[in-house]
Amino acid sequence: MTELTQNQLLELVTTKQIAAGNPRVRALTQRIVTDLFKTIDDMDVSADEFWKAMDWLARMSQGGQIGLITAGLGFDRLLDIRADEADQKAGRSGGTPRAIEGPLFIAGAPRSHGEARLDEGEPKGELLVMEGQVLDLEGNPVAGALVDVWHANEKGGYSHFFPGMKPYELRRQIETDAQGHYRFRSYLPPGYAIPPNSPTSELFEALGRHGNRPAHIHFLIAAPGLRTLTTQVNIPGDTYIDDDFAFATRDGLIVELEHNVPPAGYESLGISAPFTRSRFNFVMQKAINESEASPAARMARVTA
Repeated sequence: MTELTQNQLLELVTTKQIAAGNPRVRALTQRIVTDLFKTIDDMDVSADEFWKAMDWLARMSQGGQIGLITAGLGFDRLLDIRADEADQKAGRSGGTPRAIEGPLFIAGAPRSHGEARLDEGEPKGELLVMEGQVLDLEGNPVAGALVDVWHANEKGGYSHFFPGMKPYELRRQIETDAQGHYRFRSYLPPGYAIPPNSPTSELFEALGRHGNRPAHIHFLIAAPGLRTLTTQVNIPGDTYIDDDFAFATRDGLIVELEHNVPPAGYESLGISAPFTRSRFNFVMQKAINESEASPAARMARVTA
C-alpha cells in the first residue's frame, strides 16, 4: 500500500510495531498523534504553519525554555491540581499547599544549620529575614529537615541561568535545628518577566498574553518519613499576584511582612538595623512510600 488516506496513515502510525514496546508509551503516543492529526485537519494547518511550529519547538528546546512554556500554558499547575484531587479522593489533607517547582532549581546549594544568608554584600532590595518551623501534621517540630530555598535577583535572574551571577547566588540549603527552626537573610525579590525576543515571548505575544510573574521565593523541603514538599511563597502587594503568567499563586502561600523589626537577636545574620521579617511555618504530610520522601527535585526524579 503506497497511497493512503488520512485515516489509513493514522492507523499505520499508531498500530505498526515489530516488538511489544512500552504499552504506556504506545497508548500516550497514539492519543497525542491522533489529536494532532485531527487538529491539523480541523484547523486546516498549512505546511508552512507546521514547519514554522517545528522550528519554534527546536529554538525553544535549544534555548532551555521548555520549563517556561509548560508553566505558562498551565501544565505545571494542572499536575498540581490533579495531585490535590488525588489526595482529596484518598482522604489525605492538611499541610502546606504544593506549588510549581519551575525550571530553575539547582541541586547542591551550600548547606548550613539553622540559618543561612542568601545574599552577599549590601542588600539589593528591602532587607528580609524569613523564619519559622518545619512541622508535621500533628504540630511536632521536624528536626534535621532540609530546606532548599532559592529566588531571583533584583533583575529577575537566577544563578546558573543569568549572566554575571555567582554559582549558588541566592540559593542555600538549611538544615532545621532540634526544634525544627529555620531562618534566612536575603532581600525581597522583585517580580519578573519571561525573556524578551525569545520563543516564549513570541508565543505569548501571538496569544495576546503577558509573561509576568509576581515576586516569589521557592522551597524544596525534605525529611525522612515525610512527603517531600515543593512549594513557593508570594510576596504581598505585587501587581501580578492574582495574574501570574504561570498560574502558581495559591491561598495559604502569600506571606505577611512585618516592617521595622528591631535587629536584636539577628546579629548572626549580619543585621544591625531595622529590617523586614516574615514568619512562615511549613507543615509536611507523612509519606506513604519511599518515593514520596525522596529529596530529589521533580525534574531530577525523571532524569536520574
